Amino acid sequence: MKIPADVAARFNEGVLVAAIAQDAGNGQVLMMAWMNEEALTKTIETGRVTYWSRSRNQLWTKGESSGHLQKLVGLGYDCDGDALLLQVEQVGAACHTGERSCFFRDIEFGKEEL
Repeated sequence: MKIPADVAARFNEGVLVAAIAQDAGNGQVLMMAWMNEEALTKTIETGRVTYWSRSRNQLWTKGESSGHLQKLVGLGYDCDGDALLLQVEQVGAACHTGERSCFFRDIEFGKEEL
């Protein structure tokens, strides 16, 4: 698979692209991380999701140390070419806290009558 031109153009500008991992089976949003062109290429080539770590300034393949792997099942991108949607088969927890999803906390807000 070739990286679409509008996504590749973002990488050429030196911009990281947001990568949202979604459970391919039930649609649950698991996590958000960043990808550069190398991470996306490696993900496509290997079928194992690889991200770019901004804090470590290096590639990291999800689950390399934890065993909580992400197998790529589907790949899409948004209308602007600046965000990827990865459908994955998640092995174990996606979140470094041990939660299945990084989105396990809610913000309480008032609900006004319409």
